[in-house]
Amino acid sequence: MDFTREQKLDFMKSLMWDYDIPPEHCLEVLEGTREKAGHYTEETLFRKTLESFPWFTIIRIISISRVKNLLTDSVTRSLRFKILTERYELIKGRLQDIV
Repeated sequence: MDFTREQKLDFMKSLMWDYDIPPEHCLEVLEGTREKAGHYTEETLFRKTLESFPWFTIIRIISISRVKNLLTDSVTRSLRFKILTERYELIKGRLQDIV
């Protein structure tokens, strides 16, 4: 079950607590309907999301098919923590099989 739009925006507010970027812009970037939110592209914003939220929260904010498109080698290689890189490489492989 997906979060409501308001819940998604609350997550975007918490993600961007240190920036003056509207949460609506962030959500639109992650949904693919806006090119940038402040200085964040979809790749950099998605990476920040992966580093900040649990997997099951992410898939309630962004559709699985959108996650599959955003979860690129470039994103997984740029994650700050090796454990996250390993985890999301595994998830990326599984998504290729099921979506």
